[in-house]
Amino acid sequence: MTRLRFTNSDFVNRREFLRFGLAGGATLSLADLNRLRAEHAKTNPTEKTAIILVWLIGGASHLETYDPKPEAPSEYRGPFLPIDTNVPGLQICELLPLHAKIADKFTVVRSVAHSGGNHQQGAQQLLTGHNIQILKNKPDHPDIFSIAHKLRYDLSRDIPNYIGLQPTPYIGSAYLGPSYEPFAVYNNPNEDNFTVPNLGTVTAEAEGRLSSRVSLRKRFDRLQQKLDQVQEMHALNNFEQQAMNVLTSAKTREAFDINREPETLRERYGRNQWGQQLLLARRLAEAGVELITTTLNGSLCGRIHNWDDHAVNHHCFDVMKNRTPYYDQAVTALIEDLYERGLDKRVMVIVTGEFGRTPKISYANDSASGVMQPGRDHWPNATSLIMAGGGITPGQVIGATDPRGEEVVERRISREDFLMTLYHHLGIDPRPISFTDFSGRPVPILQDGQVVT
Repeated sequence: MTRLRFTNSDFVNRREFLRFGLAGGATLSLADLNRLRAEHAKTNPTEKTAIILVWLIGGASHLETYDPKPEAPSEYRGPFLPIDTNVPGLQICELLPLHAKIADKFTVVRSVAHSGGNHQQGAQQLLTGHNIQILKNKPDHPDIFSIAHKLRYDLSRDIPNYIGLQPTPYIGSAYLGPSYEPFAVYNNPNEDNFTVPNLGTVTAEAEGRLSSRVSLRKRFDRLQQKLDQVQEMHALNNFEQQAMNVLTSAKTREAFDINREPETLRERYGRNQWGQQLLLARRLAEAGVELITTTLNGSLCGRIHNWDDHAVNHHCFDVMKNRTPYYDQAVTALIEDLYERGLDKRVMVIVTGEFGRTPKISYANDSASGVMQPGRDHWPNATSLIMAGGGITPGQVIGATDPRGEEVVERRISREDFLMTLYHHLGIDPRPISFTDFSGRPVPILQDGQVVT
């Protein structure tokens, strides 16, 4: 099979170089360029599709969310009961009553499995598709959002195309270069004084300086510097262009202005950080942003600000009971809002963390109080997630685990299958595409995987 390679050899016209945004990946032959144009036309519809990733940093327990095991022995099942949903035969944990009312609007996947046993490897395996085992805070391979950002790069956009609201940890653009990292927002959109730093504050003088610098760079027809200089200059050029777009665009300012939403809708999502993050994610998708990640972390998670419910961190059942009302409200409001606005075909929502939790309950002394308490540890053998929108037929259950929730016994979904499904929604066929890494070696962005139907 012919593989589309973005190589570090030859140079192309500066206009084409900018048009396709090949920072860190170098340039194309004429044949490759024509092939890329054909792929671009084929895989990019007029109304581009979008993804919102809701990331549960630390890894949520599948038994206390979407795969309860009430018949398991007491050392596995936990204290919570399953409840019926509005989909006949589908039960989820009683901690998610609002999910139960709209289960006909999402699909539950109970059989995602990989081999990333720690947070870094789990996130990096699931979002890059590579079998990463080394413990690194940033991956050696770019994640799906950085890749899609590169393939869809358009300098003429007046709003960033990849935005991270509390950006997903442990992933990154790797050898694609810094231009393909997300536009990061760390402030809490539930705060009365919520702003995106520097947005809309550019003076006429500063805007003139930015325009002059960008204009000067556009006078160069060819880049004939050493490779590292080419990459640095192009990355800088992209940052300048993004700064121009973001800092001066009325559309961008309006998209981030969550105060434009009616108070009744803000209350529906939940007047807290998670609810307002997901409402802002919907605003951005509606405004045309195609790649959005948002991490549900912070004080709503509990003492350690994430979902990593080891016994030394939390009483895992108490903390799940405390946090799930905020989670339940925000996620269901997002899904319903997308349907009500007619965005459910264009926008896909994925809610997951890096893995599930050990079905067998562990016990340890709480690190703060010294009191013995229950916990669940890392478990990549079985992960549950939900998907909504994106043209997915809702009201389904895909895959199954054994009666204790330990192993997948039906329709295992690999990290490659998961990513292939997301790429498919974005209109990207990753199989013929590779990028050149730092060593000059062409690396396929995804070698295996089938779309989850």
